[in-house]
Amino acid sequence: MTAETPILTLSETSKKYQQLTALHTINLTLNPGEVLGLFGHNGAGKTTMMKIILGVTPASSGQARVFGVDPLSQQAWLSRRKIGYLPENVSFYEQLTGLEVLTYFARLKRVAKQEVYELLEQVGLTHAQNRQVKQYSKGMRQRLGLAQAFLGNPKLLLLDEPTVGLDPIATQDFYQRVDQLKANGASVILCSHVLPGVKQHIDRALILAKGQQKAIGSLDHLRKQANLPATINVPHLSRLIEKDSRLLQWQTGTDQLQVPEKQKLEVIRQLLSCNELTDINVESASLTQLYQYYLKQDKITTQHDAGLNPTECILSSPEITS
Repeated sequence: MTAETPILTLSETSKKYQQLTALHTINLTLNPGEVLGLFGHNGAGKTTMMKIILGVTPASSGQARVFGVDPLSQQAWLSRRKIGYLPENVSFYEQLTGLEVLTYFARLKRVAKQEVYELLEQVGLTHAQNRQVKQYSKGMRQRLGLAQAFLGNPKLLLLDEPTVGLDPIATQDFYQRVDQLKANGASVILCSHVLPGVKQHIDRALILAKGQQKAIGSLDHLRKQANLPATINVPHLSRLIEKDSRLLQWQTGTDQLQVPEKQKLEVIRQLLSCNELTDINVESASLTQLYQYYLKQDKITTQHDAGLNPTECILSSPEITS
């Protein structure tokens, strides 16, 4: 496998369970050192995709390649030590200590015992390493799960809701570790509902709805595709409008303008030419807004296919942590 070979490739990959299509013709290439944010509502197909990548379940059609081989093949066994996985609901043997749990997984991956101690320290569990897991809090179990996923410096990480139960400091430490692995060439699929904390750590986003791929690309690409407005916050905006009435067409609040992304720079130049300008804050469409936009588009399409008039339906945005 050369440096240019993708870590992961899904080609027209689908998964059906009897009459239910859990995943429909997914196309994805993940390169070394790339972090992909995987987003979608519960039941969108995220876990099914991860199971196919891990070789836990076969695809019904299409193709999956991980490190260049079929994840269900015998050759894949040799490369599984290079994969780290954290499921959404972490579960360990309750009677074992944290040290014993991590030592067990280290033996499976043929990782030196010294790394076990280093990871326990990194996730802040050294003080509790000899305590039984049944005595761990939810946050401590999550940190132990992260340590397990990081064993052996994996080249592919699959992380499902990795920051659930973590305090802000532990969350920051987690993302620093992800950034470090990425810098060393590891690829990461990061699935989370806490979108604001994710955006600065991902290279691309993949949005799923009902098993279908609704959007994929960098945040800049998705913003251009969605054509959502940028928000410009300007103190004492009314004074500036008195000097330049062209700004009035963008005003949506007392001190707020909403401007099409393509015209953002033009409006900023207008503002900077005003001597009365004291401050300015520019915010492009957030990851949360993009997520809501693409899922709303899916609802509109569904209503259209069902013969409904979208203007007569209430489009509720999905619940998301902001």
